[in-house]
Amino acid sequence: MGESVAEATITSWLKEVGDTIEQDEAVLEIATDKVDSEVPSEVDGVLVEVLFNVDDVVQVGQTIAVIETEGEGNTAATEPKAEEVVEEKTAPAVAEVEKTVTKAQETAAPISSNGERFYSPLVKNMAKAEGIDQAELDAITGTGKDGRVTKADMQAYLKNRGSQLAQEAAAPAKTAKPEAKKPAPVVAAQGDEIIEMTRMGKLIAHHMVDSVQTSAHVQSFIEADVTNIWNWRKKVKGEFMKREGENLTFTPIFMEAVAKALRDFPMMNISLQGDTIVKKKNVNLGMAAALPDGNLIVPVIKNADQLNLVGMTKAVNDLAGRARDNKLKPDDIQGGTYTVTNVGTFGSIMGTPIINQPQVGILALGAIRKVPAVIETPDGDFIGIRYKMFLSHSYDHRVVNGALGGQFVKAVKDYLEAWDSNREI
Repeated sequence: MGESVAEATITSWLKEVGDTIEQDEAVLEIATDKVDSEVPSEVDGVLVEVLFNVDDVVQVGQTIAVIETEGEGNTAATEPKAEEVVEEKTAPAVAEVEKTVTKAQETAAPISSNGERFYSPLVKNMAKAEGIDQAELDAITGTGKDGRVTKADMQAYLKNRGSQLAQEAAAPAKTAKPEAKKPAPVVAAQGDEIIEMTRMGKLIAHHMVDSVQTSAHVQSFIEADVTNIWNWRKKVKGEFMKREGENLTFTPIFMEAVAKALRDFPMMNISLQGDTIVKKKNVNLGMAAALPDGNLIVPVIKNADQLNLVGMTKAVNDLAGRARDNKLKPDDIQGGTYTVTNVGTFGSIMGTPIINQPQVGILALGAIRKVPAVIETPDGDFIGIRYKMFLSHSYDHRVVNGALGGQFVKAVKDYLEAWDSNREI
């Protein structure tokens, strides 16, 4: 699933116990953050045991199901010695499967997910071993992603649990657990349509609110003259398509400029974790892409600063195409260090994008417009038609001051305006 992916949520089982499964046939669907993926079987066989339910969160490396396969010796045998060999080879295999099933069953716990809150099998096992019931577990404050309870949270809670129980016994009236906050009832007038948010929609909403509450968002805006880029692309895009089989859009050109600017200003290529700044070695550019259903996803171009324009174009087109077709892999959206979003696709000339946590900056590309502009020449100033666009830079003012935020977006502008009209590709 990718080195940076640690867990996944089971969204549906495509096979039931007793079904015959062929190698590479999809058995279940999983979700990691915003990507849904199918999990194929590595063998031919029969599904004999399902160890997790829909909406359970499973750690990478855990056993999720048992598939019974044919033993090596299940061929017709004519000599008694051959039959004995078959029995010796098959019996340990069956015993091993039974052992695996038993071990996996022991990890199951009666505790289940509660609304938007999920518990990993490890946390469930710890709760079961310590006699913690559902209500008590729900009351534990989680410090993990999306407020999930982690192993460290459980250890800290168990360490103080004894004294807490003693206090509860001494003063029960003061230790009443707070009631879970119930969602407000939906109010709708007659004729209104009630639409349930999708899983991805809920995730996006949570991330956006969390980002606004976490980062001190400020913006810097700058206008760039991209006439040279417009004319150059118009001149070479036909030849590029014929040679590379790829459509040359403006996006990879802008991505190249952003990658160069991040190398010039490495303190924009950081993340903030608590009070600690992590300066990233790699430049991994997130590329916000709108999906057909209206949701948003951010696939990541890894080591973008090491790609030439041809490589950047192929990476952009590949990720954009697979995003539209819902074929992104979990690792395709992991590890971003800075994000670019093209609000100009929908005609907007500028925007104030929300930072993709835990990054500290995001750049919005406005629509390219044909506008009258002052042109400076040795013979004086003239009015002419130029292609221009606004660059909107949102950054986290906790760690990025106005000077750095402004200098960075100015560097992107300078790279775009210095475009070589005779550049070979």
